[in-house]
Amino acid sequence: MKSYIVGVGMTEFEKPETREWQYWDMAREAGGKALEDAGISYGQVEQVPVGYCFQPSTAGQRAVYELGLTGVPVYNVNNNCATGATALMMARQFVEGGLSDCVLALGFEKMARGSLGGGGGGGDLKTSPVARHYGVMAARHGFEATPPTAQIFGNAAREHMEEYGTTEAQLAAVGAKNHRHSVNNPYAQFQDAYSVDEILAARTVHRPLTKLQCSPTSDGSAAVVVASKRFVERHGLAGRAVEIAAQAMTTDTAESFTSGSCIDAVGGPMSREAARQAYERAGLGIEDVDVVELHDCFSINELLTYEALGMCAPGESGKLVESGATTYGGRWVVNPSGGLISKGHPLGATGLAQAAELTWHLRGEAGSRQVPGARVGLAHNIGLGGAAVVTILRRR
Repeated sequence: MKSYIVGVGMTEFEKPETREWQYWDMAREAGGKALEDAGISYGQVEQVPVGYCFQPSTAGQRAVYELGLTGVPVYNVNNNCATGATALMMARQFVEGGLSDCVLALGFEKMARGSLGGGGGGGDLKTSPVARHYGVMAARHGFEATPPTAQIFGNAAREHMEEYGTTEAQLAAVGAKNHRHSVNNPYAQFQDAYSVDEILAARTVHRPLTKLQCSPTSDGSAAVVVASKRFVERHGLAGRAVEIAAQAMTTDTAESFTSGSCIDAVGGPMSREAARQAYERAGLGIEDVDVVELHDCFSINELLTYEALGMCAPGESGKLVESGATTYGGRWVVNPSGGLISKGHPLGATGLAQAAELTWHLRGEAGSRQVPGARVGLAHNIGLGGAAVVTILRRR
């Protein structure tokens, strides 16, 4: 059974404490927009998976009660930075499994200012769910007094530079591209363009990563309505529907830890396998994709993901971004939203915001950032600890 995205919505992504709003206020706005976009009421929704990382248990119920008190099942989802895509995957499975005809996937986050801790909500790194990942890093690079997530990704960048000759300017080119793209996104936390030189001159967070190559903490929410073909036809939604052509989720393999590489510890093997499964299920390849929203939590992760998705050979990603192949006029447009680096990264909402952005492009509704003629989109959402989700969307 096929599933379709028929409605999307999101709030502006903002610096924490910009507004005096609660997570349920964000959810009401994003969920309400998604329902309005689909042209349906909350009363037609049969199940609701809700993603977040930093709110208490049953916050999902408190959030969706703002949309209605219909008694439908609400599932609270926490999969670190891949939480939003995990909620979307649950919604798709409910529909494709024949359990429901209309499901709302919702994600939100109300975060604190400053850098994230060690993952999984921070706390003591010794007991953190990602302690094993940091152990791989410490064995090779030691452990410094810099933010742990920036540290492990920064060390992955050092390894890539040492092995393949990737340059700091190539890493900065990712940040420059994504900040440039965000200028046209009214939902983005940052909407300023920077040159490669300005990216390089910004404050260093963990060498070689500067502040403008790192995703910020953010407040925000996003929502997606997923429906069956029967629901689409019954409610006349074919003109709005975008097919979920395939989706795959993977977790860490032995390679993530046994290689001793931070590149593997931050999700390279997971992303490669999720992409392979998604391509196989969709009967499509990266050559068929027009627009990509991928998990650029740090600039190095965009380069690593190019390689994992098959956009280039291992070690060639720095040259790929430098060539202009991943921006307007190139082979693909990657992160037209500005990506996590510039759009923002409220953990529970990120994967759903990626799906919303791709849906707008595939419908031809992305305004001044529209990718011309986009028919196939790919989303990549990853969380340390670990989960990688690749979603392929198609507009027929």
